[in-house]
Amino acid sequence: MERKLYVGNISFKATEEDVKGLFSKVGDVASVKIITDAYTGQSKGFGFVEMANEEDAKKAIESLNGTAFMERTLMVAEARPERKEKRFEGRRGGFGGRRGPGRGRM
Repeated sequence: MERKLYVGNISFKATEEDVKGLFSKVGDVASVKIITDAYTGQSKGFGFVEMANEEDAKKAIESLNGTAFMERTLMVAEARPERKEKRFEGRRGGFGGRRGPGRGRM
């Protein structure tokens, strides 16, 4: 079973191939995705690495968290599950929702 890891503080110069090369030294890498800005294409400085199995993922966290890579100190941790926000659930429609200061209070 693949294990997804969060990798923070990645150098803005790093490519997905650079990150894959680093993690490949620890174990089998299934995939690498560096998150980029939708408008500029510039790296946001974090990404996700999927390791081939749980054992390799644990080794990657233990050996790479806090290490220097391309002049930055990496943060490596198990990725949290995705959150699906339900922004409007339970709210009333229209403009009524919240009241500002001094409105409707006595």
